[in-house]
Amino acid sequence: MNRIVIDTDRDMGVVNRHVYGHFAEHLGRCIYGGIWVGEDSDIPNIRGIRTDVVEALKALRIPNLRWPGGCFADTYHWKDGIGPRKERPSIVNIHWGGVTEDNSFGTHEFLDLCGQLGCEPYICGNVGSGTVQEMAEWVEYVNSDAASPMTELRKRNGREEPWSVKFWGVGNESWGCGGNMLPEYYADVYRRYATFCGNHGGSKLYRIACGPNDYNYRWTEVLMENFSISGTGGRRSPSDFASALALHYYTVDWKNMAKATGFGEQEWFTILETAVKMDEIITRHSAIMDRTDPDGRVALVVDEWGTWYDVEPGTNPRFLYQQNSLRDALAASLTFDIFHRHNRRVTMANIAQTVNVLQAMILTDGEAMVLTPTYHVFEMNSVHHDAALLDAKVSCTEYRFGDRALPGLGASATRDSSGKIHVTVTNLDPTEDVKLSLSLEGRRAVTVGGRVLTAGTVDAHNTFDAPDAVRPRALTSLSVRGGVIEGSLPARSVSVIEIT
Repeated sequence: MNRIVIDTDRDMGVVNRHVYGHFAEHLGRCIYGGIWVGEDSDIPNIRGIRTDVVEALKALRIPNLRWPGGCFADTYHWKDGIGPRKERPSIVNIHWGGVTEDNSFGTHEFLDLCGQLGCEPYICGNVGSGTVQEMAEWVEYVNSDAASPMTELRKRNGREEPWSVKFWGVGNESWGCGGNMLPEYYADVYRRYATFCGNHGGSKLYRIACGPNDYNYRWTEVLMENFSISGTGGRRSPSDFASALALHYYTVDWKNMAKATGFGEQEWFTILETAVKMDEIITRHSAIMDRTDPDGRVALVVDEWGTWYDVEPGTNPRFLYQQNSLRDALAASLTFDIFHRHNRRVTMANIAQTVNVLQAMILTDGEAMVLTPTYHVFEMNSVHHDAALLDAKVSCTEYRFGDRALPGLGASATRDSSGKIHVTVTNLDPTEDVKLSLSLEGRRAVTVGGRVLTAGTVDAHNTFDAPDAVRPRALTSLSVRGGVIEGSLPARSVSVIEIT
């Protein structure tokens, strides 16, 4: 019997809704065709933005959206994307396929999208090929309500009031596509940008520094130490310079790229095994940050994460269009468990990416749209947004493949404002159902319900011809006996259990 015991009296903080954030880069068909179709399109839209995509994302209660990149951010000059669309210059997307873009989707369009979604914008500025002045003027254009050249320019372009955008990234992957910088150099560059990209009106910027790539612990050490020193040689709090560091980690084997579908149990196990390494990475970076920031005032923002496979056959290899299967849903569920456990440091995250790229929520083909298994995990887990984290003690059998082993179950639990308890349980075993006993300490379970996401094969996925092959259904295999919840959970599944 697998057991989960939930301590309902232990205060473990809150699961910040922003860890369920998203990422939309000018990459492949994410923006053009995925989100933006233009006002003259036959595809239903509001001011050029696809209505079906907006409605689908609103159902996720999407908390924030990162834009315009990614690697694209450090080649993007924001003034090219404002003003009358017919007068905007084109740009060659040097990172993602060498395609020409007409800049019809720019700052106003992105912030309109966020307004339609009801989410907070997260803008990533150009450090790699831009200037301090360029980014400072962008912040002023978006946020200032004072009489200034940038404010007047915004008003001439049709926006009277400032948007007051809080989240700003200072460069992207500066250790790689954002400039191939060394951490010592980037730390000084960041301090300069942070100095001149200031607050306007009542808005207070949440400045996000480019943090480490997966296991690059030295990057974190150098930045945190640098941010602890004032220009005069004294000591400062790192939070005086940065609100957060951005961590990137992909579930991928760069030497042996996996297929998104048509795989066997070895590939199933390997991806789940790689996904749970996120816990070790966050733990070690957090420990480094604790040395100079013991109060946890500088957050760790995982603003790129997700599975990465070979592209679908016949598609542009630089467009990163991949199918999305049940395996990806389980990888996402396990990752959310990790974010929940690290809620002291991890206050925001952005899956890569929203539409038609990597581990997407949505796939489009012309006017057709399909929701992926990962989309359904985000929707099911929306009950955890801003809920109180509870201590979930898991005792379970191992899931073994050859001489490798993983815990057979992943789990996390929260209590919402109405007092309902929600427990997400992931059964990693691809073939075996599990018997489960779930009990509460400090409360007595009265009723149990919920939903489960599973399918007949490990690579089950949704297509335009079969859009509902993988979708949640009612979870009816659990019942309450003497205050204890007992029953079974299917193989290869994610379940969100609701307890009153």
